[in-house]
Amino acid sequence: MDADACPKELKKIIEQQALSHGVDYMFVASFKHYSPDADPGVWTFIDEGKEAVDLFILNHVQKKDLVITQDIGLASLVLAKGVYALSTRGKQYQEDTIDTSLSFRYLYQMERKKGRYGGGPKKLTNEDLQQFSVNLSKYLSLHAGND
Repeated sequence: MDADACPKELKKIIEQQALSHGVDYMFVASFKHYSPDADPGVWTFIDEGKEAVDLFILNHVQKKDLVITQDIGLASLVLAKGVYALSTRGKQYQEDTIDTSLSFRYLYQMERKKGRYGGGPKKLTNEDLQQFSVNLSKYLSLHAGND
């Protein structure tokens, strides 16, 4: 899990579902998000360099793993490695549509540079949390224990 900007509600869903399916999980975040209460068996903290968390995930993920991220760029890179990618809103990233998503991300970045579309991503809704939970459960039900 790319945990730098992960809401606590999602972390809770991930923990509950991973435990109920008997699968290992890991939250990866920069030291800026360090907490002394974080379980070192589940949390990995990385230097704060630009894209450091993404690079760590990319270098440690293995084929058929699941990466949860709201970063479309990271999703596109892990998909190419045979990794499943799920957004924090529960959308499964797909290889056949990721290029379109990257193009839209670029267009939105250009608009933000012009002063439009500011404010970052919208807050997660209850519907987003439900969709995330359902799609994570589907993935875990299909893939838990399969190597």
